[in-house]
Amino acid sequence: MPSLLIDFFPLLLFFVALKVGDIFIATAVAIAASVVQFAYLYWRKKLGVIHWLSLAVIVIFGGLTIALHDETFIKWKPSVLYLVFALVLLVGKLVWRRDLLRYVMKGIELPDRVWNGLTWAWTGFFVFLAVLNWVVAFHLGLSTEAWGTFKVWGILIILLLFSLGQGLILARYLQRES
Repeated sequence: MPSLLIDFFPLLLFFVALKVGDIFIATAVAIAASVVQFAYLYWRKKLGVIHWLSLAVIVIFGGLTIALHDETFIKWKPSVLYLVFALVLLVGKLVWRRDLLRYVMKGIELPDRVWNGLTWAWTGFFVFLAVLNWVVAFHLGLSTEAWGTFKVWGILIILLLFSLGQGLILARYLQRES
């Protein structure tokens, strides 16, 4: 199964379930899909820290959503996950003095200053996504379905554009170094 499909499997199933059901059904589907994704990646020996964190956050916030029948928790889930990612990068940089993206982007050789820039860019970007989700979820007066659509497609497009921008910067730099 293609890696990209595995990465977005729970998100896409969440979206479909939200369109045909409600937020509680969609949340249960997202939890189940995340467990299946985790098991598959474990079986393929491709499980990373990101997968552990993602599973923990969806189980906790999704579980609270279902148990308390309160959609607030699932709406917080993306912001919490993005802040955890930012915090991991920040702690790696400030406490361990490591650019943890080096481990995520194995096989790419870059000078320390470039890794430093990438780490700060991604840390800031994750904080931006967390705040953006919070604003859309709680401060624009959108329906839960509209928030869910933004969460899936809006955030995905923003993430892809940011990644493309980072890729273009790296490609230009790597061409100079070659």
